[in-house]
Amino acid sequence: MKKTFILITTVLVSVFATTTAFTPDSDELVRVYRWYNPNDQNYVTVAEGEYQDGQMLNWNWKEKTLIFVAYRNPGAGRVDVNSWYNPDTKDYASIAEDEFSDDQMIKMGYTSKHHQFYALTRRGPNTVGVYRWYVPKNHDWVTIPEEGNTDAYYKRGYRQKTFQYFGIARSSDAQIYNQL
Repeated sequence: MKKTFILITTVLVSVFATTTAFTPDSDELVRVYRWYNPNDQNYVTVAEGEYQDGQMLNWNWKEKTLIFVAYRNPGAGRVDVNSWYNPDTKDYASIAEDEFSDDQMIKMGYTSKHHQFYALTRRGPNTVGVYRWYVPKNHDWVTIPEEGNTDAYYKRGYRQKTFQYFGIARSSDAQIYNQL
């Protein structure tokens, strides 16, 4: 009886430890989502925990979509990604620290800079290239990972496809590939 209890306890602890070690909910990884606001016809990129889902829904953001997984903490081969807001165009843009200087962003009308996550600067196993597209109709920058035929966005009015950084493509086994 005692051996059975110890065996069951050991198995449960092992399963729990394995499950938490290989999920993107760990302290190191963070899910990155894209939300859409139909009123303003704008997109925003939001790291998990940046805002609560209830807040986003109250602010009329819809269509929450997981786009990739990133890192919470700085490290070798990672770039800091910040969110900026333009009050004139109502655009939210996620910009890596090496894309534009703060001065350039301010001159383009962006304010309210805040840190979101850290992204990879090099391609590795299980990574996906992340691009910024510009939508001239509503002056919106949209963050889109390379998935299939991303050039289909061009037909929908998206322009100026620009590479930004790399994200982790899958969430379920992301920790396995944390040797980038």
